[in-house]
Amino acid sequence: MTGEDVEPGAQGAQEAHGAQGLPVASASPGVPEPGTFAVDARDGRVGRVMGSVGPYVQLRAPGGGAEWDCPPHLLRTAPSGLVLRARVTEINREGRLPR
Repeated sequence: MTGEDVEPGAQGAQEAHGAQGLPVASASPGVPEPGTFAVDARDGRVGRVMGSVGPYVQLRAPGGGAEWDCPPHLLRTAPSGLVLRARVTEINREGRLPR
């Protein structure tokens, strides 16, 4: 495939890439739903979407920790393998918490 070839259905759309060369979801201008997992394309971190404040989406690492802000245009959908790993991390952390 040459640089001028376009996949069928792509209609010339170009995919943006973050700092680590990860594709960035730029097709959806909206913010991901709270509770879903997303990848910050700036550094590849996976986080659960906690909400949005101003122009940023707030993410929290699986298993807890401080939230961080990410511009929505630099978020991409987390692949199913990363979502599974993140959910296992959260469940393991819950099992270690005192009752």
